[in-house]
Amino acid sequence: MNLATAFSGPSQAAYLRTLPAIRERCSNVHAMAQQGKLEYFDYSPDRESSVVNYCLEIMKRDFPAADGGVDFASIPPHGRWRHLDAGKSRIAPLMAKWDEEPGSPVSEKEKCKRLIDLFLVSVLLDAGAGNQWVYNESDGESYSRSEGLAVATVHMFDQGLFSGSPVAQPHRVDAQGLSQIDESRIASAMQVSDINPMVGLSGRTSLLVNLKTALESNPRFFGSDARPGNIIDFLESESKLDGSSLRVHISSLWGVLLEGLASIWPARYSIGGVHLGDVWPCSALATDGQSEGDNFVPFHKLTGWITYSLIEPMEKILKWRFDGIEDMTGLPEYRNGGLLVDFGVLTLKPGLKALANAGGVPCLPPSHGAVVEWRAMTVIELDRIADGIRRQVGVNSYDLTLAQVLESATWKGGREIAKRLRPLTGGPPIEIESDGTVF
Repeated sequence: MNLATAFSGPSQAAYLRTLPAIRERCSNVHAMAQQGKLEYFDYSPDRESSVVNYCLEIMKRDFPAADGGVDFASIPPHGRWRHLDAGKSRIAPLMAKWDEEPGSPVSEKEKCKRLIDLFLVSVLLDAGAGNQWVYNESDGESYSRSEGLAVATVHMFDQGLFSGSPVAQPHRVDAQGLSQIDESRIASAMQVSDINPMVGLSGRTSLLVNLKTALESNPRFFGSDARPGNIIDFLESESKLDGSSLRVHISSLWGVLLEGLASIWPARYSIGGVHLGDVWPCSALATDGQSEGDNFVPFHKLTGWITYSLIEPMEKILKWRFDGIEDMTGLPEYRNGGLLVDFGVLTLKPGLKALANAGGVPCLPPSHGAVVEWRAMTVIELDRIADGIRRQVGVNSYDLTLAQVLESATWKGGREIAKRLRPLTGGPPIEIESDGTVF
């Protein structure tokens, strides 16, 4: 069923905020690519096999099986947890502190709430930091980009920066704590300076400030103490008991995040007064006489990244199970998308090449039509690459999930090929002018 045919006006806005809409609209863009009708890229599906082979080699290297293949069972899902533990374990020692707290033992539910608090703010702070910024830990190790932002967030959380009770209960995020946040505090905590500049500092600070308002405005989801971790209580009410564990549909979690956090995103496009978030018009889908929003493509990348990241602690700690995971898509960001350009699956047309900077790389805002096409193609190509890997090794989507492919292959592969082809920066083949609220 084509869900879009059932919607117009406010219903169109609601549709564009659903999970199925992402894959459906991106599929429409992909269909135009197959006809050679994209404005900014040529599509070469014959190059997909090279990406599949490259990804498989990375998986064999990092998750080797005794027979020389891939140990699929050992691949974790894509999520913020790995970045928070970059270089060494940080989450386990943090949880060990909770077991040593005086008084009543910290329940598994409260532990999970604390991790959701941490993971959510960490993802909100995860938009690209640029090529120059690094975070230095006290042991002398340095981390950049996504891992650097994650490591910095762990330390900010441990110090009580996001808590309204930083001494009594530092390990939480709540509206009272976020009310104390400003750009200078974030800059100091993230070691930002003239010689260590960060892209999008103002934008990511605004997300945290706006998060305070969102938490306070949605007690149904975030409770009377306005805390991200309280979504567990709401999701419990939406769950079904299956034996000794709870089953929750992914649409419940997605709905909480889309509705509950809607006010934190900058106002961009809207339909019927409803702000759409990470949703953009695509010229390849524009036709005469179409209804408002028919040419829009939703991505909701940061919401997707939050969703993947929050599922993991609820599954690990609370033993919950999520249904409908197949509706989740690959993340349309520059590592996954860069892999496609660097392997020639997508080739820049002359008009886009002409926008290249001195380093030979176009630098574009997220609203640019080329970025919209690139991201839409990335969503569908990630599905195709995952299917290609499964076919080659003879497994199904239960043995190797899309989340595992993102974690073990495409995101990492995009970073590694970028470093090989552009060793001075390690940046993607198309730079994004990040404001800290999309990528």
